Amino acid sequence: MTENLTGVASAEIPTTRQRLFNRYFTAVLIDLVVLNLFVEYSEHVRIDSFTISLLAAFLLQVLLKLTLAFEHRVGAYFSSKTGAFAKFLRFFCAWLILFGSKFLILALVDLAFGDEVTFGGPFHGVAIFIAVVFAMLVAEEAMVRLYHRLA
Repeated sequence: MTENLTGVASAEIPTTRQRLFNRYFTAVLIDLVVLNLFVEYSEHVRIDSFTISLLAAFLLQVLLKLTLAFEHRVGAYFSSKTGAFAKFLRFFCAWLILFGSKFLILALVDLAFGDEVTFGGPFHGVAIFIAVVFAMLVAEEAMVRLYHRLA
């Protein structure tokens, strides 16, 4: 009956592809909000247009997910090893990847957008960029936790 009514929500269970789309679509929108809040309230972040900020949020989401996937893969490799040195290498490599990737991501954002996206301030903008990424991750995690509490 509901298939004949337009505007009525379907009671079908979403597919895995649909759930992934919703998750990443929401994450990009969260990143967009965080990025634009920094543009509005920080003198160190400048983006020339909303379209550029949307593209930047999408690029950041993709690059951050790739970074986390790589870190998890390296972490799994060292977790399969035994000994204190392997445990040390797991944490050290995780830190190195997660921290060092921000420089690569910042360079890729600069390559993709040039002067249309600018992170300034201490350490040539690296400090504010890390703050933006950290805020994005915290906001995404907060929304995930809120979503799960609604169940």
